[in-house]
Amino acid sequence: MEPAYRDVEGKLRAAGPESLLAVLRALGAPVAGLADVPGALRERRLQYWRRFCEPVAVAWSGRLPRLELRLPVRRAAGPLECRLRLEDGRLWQLVSDPARLPLIRVTEVEGVAFEARQLTLPARLPWGYHHLHLRLPGLTREVLIIAAPSRAWYRAAGQGEHLWGCFLPLYALHSCRSLGAGDFGDLEVLSLWVNNLGGSFTGTLPLLAAFLDEPFDPSPYQPVSRLFWNEFYLDISRLEEVQQCQEVRDLLNSAAVQEEIASLRAAPLVDYRRGMALKRRLLALCARIFFTGNTGGRAEMEAWLAGNPAARDYARFRAAVEKQHATWPEWPSRMREGCLKEGDYDPEAMQYHLYVQWQAHRQVQALAARARRSGPGLYLDLPLGVHREGYDVWRHRRDFALAASSGAPPDTFFREGQDWEFPPLHPEGIREDGYRYYIACLRHHLRHAGILRLDHVMGLHRLYWIPRGLAATEGVYVHYHAGEFYAILALESRRHRAILVGEDLGTVPGYVRRAMTRHNINRMYVLATEYTGNPDRALGPVPPRSLASLNTHDMPPFAAFWRERQKSGRQRAALPVFLYNRGFLQVATTATGSLLQGCLEYLAASPARLLLVNLEDLWLETEPQNIPGTGTGYPNWRRKARYNLEEFTRQPGVVSLLREVNYWRGAAEQ
Repeated sequence: MEPAYRDVEGKLRAAGPESLLAVLRALGAPVAGLADVPGALRERRLQYWRRFCEPVAVAWSGRLPRLELRLPVRRAAGPLECRLRLEDGRLWQLVSDPARLPLIRVTEVEGVAFEARQLTLPARLPWGYHHLHLRLPGLTREVLIIAAPSRAWYRAAGQGEHLWGCFLPLYALHSCRSLGAGDFGDLEVLSLWVNNLGGSFTGTLPLLAAFLDEPFDPSPYQPVSRLFWNEFYLDISRLEEVQQCQEVRDLLNSAAVQEEIASLRAAPLVDYRRGMALKRRLLALCARIFFTGNTGGRAEMEAWLAGNPAARDYARFRAAVEKQHATWPEWPSRMREGCLKEGDYDPEAMQYHLYVQWQAHRQVQALAARARRSGPGLYLDLPLGVHREGYDVWRHRRDFALAASSGAPPDTFFREGQDWEFPPLHPEGIREDGYRYYIACLRHHLRHAGILRLDHVMGLHRLYWIPRGLAATEGVYVHYHAGEFYAILALESRRHRAILVGEDLGTVPGYVRRAMTRHNINRMYVLATEYTGNPDRALGPVPPRSLASLNTHDMPPFAAFWRERQKSGRQRAALPVFLYNRGFLQVATTATGSLLQGCLEYLAASPARLLLVNLEDLWLETEPQNIPGTGTGYPNWRRKARYNLEEFTRQPGVVSLLREVNYWRGAAEQ
């Protein structure tokens, strides 16, 4: 925990006593007031020495770390049994005399003498998650050893190192056949179209499960779970029950349903409530037919469930929320603490949620397999947090600090700071749990993503905690064990052959970007934030290990960005002159369309490994998808693309710009 931090202007901001005490309580320290701090510190120090050793250790490149064993002096003479069980099941055992281990230091805590000794295991480990069991008379400890490569995966030289792809939120990607918002079928069509133009991947916002009834929160960055998909994006037409069952087709083709579909398609904004209510009717009927009929899909589902046992638990949770008409903090104690029994939920609702998760898994898996034929395929986004009242917090309670919210301190754009409302991960809770939840979240995405964006990558190192009841200006930075996160990321990236991108925008300490470089996590280069307005250096150099783009989903599109810059005479001239001098404009024009093409060509010709093109920029959209901090004052996460999938994929101007991007990306390979 940091008692002070430097703000965006470099000024030192000290946290107040109330904030510090509140964060200590959120971490589990027994401090009601300042008078309790000395006693809590003594207790914490005693716990540290009694813990025997740390719960997690990293073996970089398979080299086992030197573990520090903290022992009461009176127990340091007994035999030390070490059993190392490798991830593949192999077992390695050793018995040693702790008194013969190298002595590191000696101390006395609360009248008890302790000594720290160094344990070195003489072996080189294969990559994986291994469990070391240590036992002394009266003392036992399990240690997770993460044997990992030091660097995340990237394509080998000669396989095409300068890739490009397109971006559009899936809800915005509507088509003539989808039900008022994009679905997995639309995403597959878009991906194939991008591939045909030479692109290697297609990106979108998080596709995770959301509350779309009561409670209602459609934000892709407040998911119910980071372990399950959002059934809102299911392609209804691809379900076997729709294709084979007359009852489902009759409902789908009924006048009332067709009228509702037409209304949803005609609306300029995505109506999640109505759209999900309509899909629920259709999907619930499909689920009922699936579970009551004699279908061959049951065996396939059971096989999936055998490898995903949490799916039943999740389905019960969602069904319980519906039956209780309340989220888990309002449930009776037994249910709140994680125990659900028959009667707590409607079995048919549970089957519905099981069915839609299985179908979502199948559709995402098929989509990803087709997309990967021409490169990384899918560019997915792993959000930093989850909904406070969602499944993950309910089931993995000790991994979260419920008495705080994640957020950001005051800066140039948000003078009052930002409270993102979701609880932060507990830095020690996740370690004691062996990072099981975090690893599961990664794997859920990396099974399908060739590229994964890590939201707010600085959170691997430190996160701004806002104690419940305090303002966002009164937060405190809490540190995490970054090396352990990077080991997991590198290992999972290599295993899944996936490229990692860290969202490192804003005020990011230098040590974060140095760590990203060290572990081969690509940073982000966003033209809108790099623009200086100086004609001599309007844009900074593009780093090779980066994903370059004109903007992000939280920023105005290029046309709106340039409209604002034209209001300043100096800034109005800087970008055209910069691009003209480098050969990306034939004349130093301020025309938005010409500048858009020049900027795309500049980024495409750069050494950046990855280039992400926001499709909405190609038709000079001016409305952003999200304006942070606006709440319900702006239709965040609801605005459809101006053109549907069939229209923009046939527009000559759009196709021509992407062909230019493809040409310059090829030139960057030379």
